[in-house]
Amino acid sequence: MATATHLSNISARLMLVLLVLGIGANAQLSSNFYSSTCPNLLSIIKTAVDSAVSSDARMGASLLRLHFHDCFVLGCDASVLLDDTANFTGEKTAGPNVNSLRGFDVIDTIKTQVERSCPGIVSCADILSVAARDGVVALNGPSWAVALGRRDFGASTPSLLPSLTKASQPEKWLLFLARCTVFRNRIYNEANINASFAASVRANCPQSGGDNNLSPLDVASPNVFNNDYFRNLLSLRGLLHSDQQLFNNGSTDAQVRAYSTNSAAFFNDFASAMVKMSNLSPLTGTNGQIRRNCRRTN
Repeated sequence: MATATHLSNISARLMLVLLVLGIGANAQLSSNFYSSTCPNLLSIIKTAVDSAVSSDARMGASLLRLHFHDCFVLGCDASVLLDDTANFTGEKTAGPNVNSLRGFDVIDTIKTQVERSCPGIVSCADILSVAARDGVVALNGPSWAVALGRRDFGASTPSLLPSLTKASQPEKWLLFLARCTVFRNRIYNEANINASFAASVRANCPQSGGDNNLSPLDVASPNVFNNDYFRNLLSLRGLLHSDQQLFNNGSTDAQVRAYSTNSAAFFNDFASAMVKMSNLSPLTGTNGQIRRNCRRTN
């Protein structure tokens, strides 16, 4: 099992989606929202995230993925953190999430520490938004200003939760590893693939059997946030068919080339995309609640 973060793959695909979304700044959110009510918030989160990533480098990507799954269902409201109960079926056990999302314990640790410092003040949604940013930074990725003031989803009925159908497509863009059955056709039958790369992957993915054998999406630099994902595509080392389609004599070829040689441009655009994502339908003002425990409503 790889311990890689595969942030290169995650960030590239996530960014390409979000940059085309016409999402502007949310006027009800503010970078200094907790400056007087919880002045140590950012340092508490950063310390906890740095410690978690130091112990498990993959956690940086896990926190980013957790934030993505939260924001693309109902908006950035920490609904993905809720445990199921006898009367509530939430997002954790939905198809794209069950036995897949991780990092909940890191958010729990941060929430406990924040509650000790400033009880009842900071939402789980804001904690997750900042933790995702800090997870990227911990792996040498870009930083961005996280506007704060979100409130948490607080409904007690599953009828308010939509199907995760709309999240199922982006979800595949956030996998750290891919199953043999997903990329078998590419490594055995497609022409636009590097021969030595295909041969190395075939070693763990036979033409029959081994459907659940896993291969990493990015073998170049799995524990560092960088632009190697785009370089892989230029050398025809995209593992998934959908990866390589981003560089296959199409409209996105020029963008892939640009990012492959200009990591600063990629970092800047990725940061902009993350700001857009964090502005997806946040609960603010008197909407929602400030959960005392991120796993359940008050």
